[in-house]
Formats: sequence, C-alpha cells, structure tokens
Amino acid sequence: MQQEEQVYQQRIADYRRRRDEFFRSHPNSPLLPEQRERFTGLVYYPVNPALRFVVELDRESGSKEPVYLGTTTGEPKAFIPAGKIRVEIEGKPVELTVFREVGRGRYFLPFRDATAGSETYDVGRYLDPQEMPDGKLVVDFNMAYNPYCAYNDRWTCPIPPRENVVDVPIRAGEKKYPDYVSVAASEEAPGLFLELGKHDD
Repeated sequence: MQQEEQVYQQRIADYRRRRDEFFRSHPNSPLLPEQRERFTGLVYYPVNPALRFVVELDRESGSKEPVYLGTTTGEPKAFIPAGKIRVEIEGKPVELTVFREVGRGRYFLPFRDATAGSETYDVGRYLDPQEMPDGKLVVDFNMAYNPYCAYNDRWTCPIPPRENVVDVPIRAGEKKYPDYVSVAASEEAPGLFLELGKHDD
C-alpha cells in the first residue's frame, strides 16, 4: 500500500509539473504575457489520497436534455446532466451533479466548496471525472483546477450551479492564484474567450 501511495503521489507531482510548464510557455496558456514573466508556479494543497473517490454515477438522476449554466460574463452555456455522485467529506455527505460537455461527451464537475473566497477561487473550481471500464467514476479532488477566469478577466467561464455549492471545505487541488490581473478597463484589452474545459492535457 505504501508503494501504491508513492506512485500516486508521484503521478500528481508529475501532473502539476506539466501544468506549470503549460502555463509558463504553451501558446494556449491562459496567462497574459506579463503574468508569464512573473510566473513561479500554481499553488496547491498537499496531496490527500482520502479525497480521491471511485463512485457510482446515479444516471437515473441525469437527463438527455441540456441545461444551461451561467457564466462569469452572463452568457449561458449548455451541458448535459449525466447524473449525481455521493461521497463523504469531513464526515459529511456531499452530493454533486456531474455534467457532460455538449458535443464532446467528456465528464465535467464544477463545484464550489467552503474554501471559496478565502483559500480557493471565489467562483469555484472544476474537475474532470474519469470513467472506469465498469462504469464507475474516479472523482479525485487532488486534480481540482481553477477555471481560466481565476487568472485574468480575459475569459468567460461556466459557474458551478446551486446544487454543486457545498458547505464542506474540500482542501485538495489548486488554490487561489495570487497574481490575478484585470484587463477589462484597458483600451488594449483582448476579447473574451470562452473556456470549454481543460486545455492543458
């Protein structure tokens, strides 16, 4: 078991290192040029294996019809409710709705927990649950990441729906980015770009 945990810890460390490199140098990085010059790495909680879950997806609670989530700039974005998952965090039951991206099929879990606004990004964070061969989902909060709007206001991002706002602190994954930049007031501000999910795979 100790070896498995070491392998898991190394996998998370490798993932975070790749993200830092993406943010620092990739053409699709969400950071503005001046932010890249100052970039020293994203900020994370220590890895907590207890916040990695393998769960059943309650597909009966899902729908084939899209719903529209609000975004940080007001334009709604369509997602398919895939169903609900249920886990226990800090001794409390937590129920969250998992969505699928329209046209792509990838699972998407936007959520806002009790750390939002203090330790993590005010609006909330995202997760991309992975489906196993048996149909269960891997929901690993150590892989939780910020929407691109957490870095600057060049982006428009889906907002976690009310049913995914929980009063439990989920201290895993990415923390609040310390070098947020607002460009909206600048005459040279670039246009808004819609975040469609993760771009740093």
